[in-house]
Amino acid sequence: MGAVVVEPGSGTMVLDPEQVLDRASMHLANILLGNPDSAAGLEVMLGGLKLRFVTGSALAVTGAEGMVTLNGRELPLNKAVRVPPGAILELGRALFGLRYYLGVQGGISAQGETAHGESLRAGAALTFGRPQGHAFPEVNHPARRALDPERPVVVRVSRGPQAQNYDAGTWLRLTSEPWILSPESDRAGARLAGRPLDAAVASGDAAGEARQPQTLVSGSVLLPPSGLPVIALAGHPDTAESPVIAVVRNEDLDLIGQARPGQMVHLLAVT
Repeated sequence: MGAVVVEPGSGTMVLDPEQVLDRASMHLANILLGNPDSAAGLEVMLGGLKLRFVTGSALAVTGAEGMVTLNGRELPLNKAVRVPPGAILELGRALFGLRYYLGVQGGISAQGETAHGESLRAGAALTFGRPQGHAFPEVNHPARRALDPERPVVVRVSRGPQAQNYDAGTWLRLTSEPWILSPESDRAGARLAGRPLDAAVASGDAAGEARQPQTLVSGSVLLPPSGLPVIALAGHPDTAESPVIAVVRNEDLDLIGQARPGQMVHLLAVT
């Protein structure tokens, strides 16, 4: 039982929840369908995905907002919906936010040459897991609105383990000046463009410490020699040589995953 990819859209991947860039949206899709938190779904950047369901199922689309249709009729977002066999699902271009999340009752897996974390291709087969029940759970959740690409994204940051190696002016500029999300950003890191910070540390000993590989967690704000901060995202490496000057609040990190290249980003300092 499953579906066939008619058109893959841009950067559509089968991902486990810990791999997605907007974890709250994938979590919501699974909750709506009664799936376990570990159930994989699809992350679709900007839309363009077209699926044909071989067998009947149920689905939920969360995250970005745009025109989503099932057999040509508009499909409600953030809601579990039954899907008959042979139905065609289309995700139009996202108008708000960047990434749609598609959950299916029982979870999604790829078949053949497509593996988790690789972009889907036309003709790829998706298989669905066994649902844990037929009825949808009653879910009371606050309304989620996708990011407006015309408005700045504000995320809270606290001082990172190497923040003490920099003067107060560097921290002030990091957390008060506006940044722009660079088009060079990827799943490993959100690269911020703007007026470069002084990447030089305060002392020689600190410089030696800064060159040591730093253990990374998602949300780490690195300060490379370019002076342009990089926020580590879900695809980040385990370590990096650049110092970690700040850390994005865990609950705010999903906002970065929905921000678009060219969108303004503010890093707001919190204790």
